Amino acid sequence: MTNRLARIATALSVSGLTLVLAGCHQEPARFEGLDPGQMPAEVREDYALFAHRCSKCHSLARPLQSGITDDAYWVDYVERMRLQPSSGISRQDTTPILRFLHYLSTGQLWKPDLHPAATVPPRDGGDE
Repeated sequence: MTNRLARIATALSVSGLTLVLAGCHQEPARFEGLDPGQMPAEVREDYALFAHRCSKCHSLARPLQSGITDDAYWVDYVERMRLQPSSGISRQDTTPILRFLHYLSTGQLWKPDLHPAATVPPRDGGDE
């Protein structure tokens, strides 16, 4: 009977340890968003606020890859997000967030000189 109790105790200990270790598992940090170092200085603070507030409720890919270029649409969108209880977006936050979204909408963040890895090599593979 003691041998059986020892096996049960061991099984429970292993199960408990497994649960504890599973609870401690952390995903590695992942980079989401844009590299502020690739932006002009005047846009960095606006981007930082945008990233901080907007990532609370959804991934940054959602607005960054939306393709929206209409400033009026962004005004409505940010206002709807501001009214979400968990967004933390204040009335004062809307202006810098909208400034960043306007900058994003103009396509300036996607110019090849800001993202050298995104440049396309010549089709023939070199100089003529």
